[in-house]
Amino acid sequence: MLREQRLQLPNADAGPVLDPALRQVVLDVVEAAIVHAANDRDSVPWVHGPNGPSWGPPRPIAMQRFLIVNPRSGTASPTADELRDAARARGIEVHFLQDGEELEQLARSADADVLGMAGGDGSLGAVAAIALERNLPFVCIPFGTRNHFARDIGLDRDDPIAALDAFDGVERRIDVGWVDERLFLNNVSLGLYALLVHRRERHRRRRDVLARVRALLLVAREHRGKDQFVVDGDLVAARVVVVACNAYTLDLFSIGERERMDEGLLHVYVPRGFRRVEWTDRSCTSLTIETSRPFLRAAIDGEPARLGSPVRFRVDPGALRVLVPRAPE
Repeated sequence: MLREQRLQLPNADAGPVLDPALRQVVLDVVEAAIVHAANDRDSVPWVHGPNGPSWGPPRPIAMQRFLIVNPRSGTASPTADELRDAARARGIEVHFLQDGEELEQLARSADADVLGMAGGDGSLGAVAAIALERNLPFVCIPFGTRNHFARDIGLDRDDPIAALDAFDGVERRIDVGWVDERLFLNNVSLGLYALLVHRRERHRRRRDVLARVRALLLVAREHRGKDQFVVDGDLVAARVVVVACNAYTLDLFSIGERERMDEGLLHVYVPRGFRRVEWTDRSCTSLTIETSRPFLRAAIDGEPARLGSPVRFRVDPGALRVLVPRAPE
């Protein structure tokens, strides 16, 4: 704020403080400075500093960018080594996740201003939770099998190297879901699909190359009926219950993709029918699901989990800071 300040002369008859000629020189210099400053203000970009808006050129800030890569995820192209080299060429620090390392602890202790994860949806959720905890921007690099989250935030899930541009991209605020104290980015499945995921994981740990097929056969043989769920007090008999963060488009046999990531709602999907499958959809901001058993098998973003009954779900609107690549000009 500018304030006017008056100077009091000791004697009003003492005359001007400066010689008239010198005074004119001073006035000319001041006028030129004012015009120059005004021109500069019109040509220099406006900057919002830490204490409010200011004029001046933006100052580059050296951001510590940290990317965790799960080298056991992904496909043959690009390889984990190729992804690492491309990231390092952009000035991004890269850490390969080793056997026995705790992913959450690694993300929590990283010296970083931006946290990124290259892996499947389950790994992304674990690092995103730490980014939220530390109030850091999060970068998703699609390097898993399905990469549903990457698709829904607009990334090309077949091009992990292009996704590295997000480290210099723009920030978006998106919703996340919570199941008890665990964050999920996509959805939580209960019932038949969750059982399939648990069976598949069991065979995968035995290094069974046909883990998915064997799991499917076992589930088809053992799971012939419907499960009983109590959803916010209502009895629901279903083979599958899906709780999703934001609305999905629905296909005949599965849920599709999301058009919005900031709707601020959970959606509960239950399939009906056998020959002609239809999905019922209920939206809310929180809910509780329980069964007569003390625990439920669940698939959280495609990863197996065992949850105690009752299970509490809630949505956290706009909680996660996500960086995405800038749109081409």
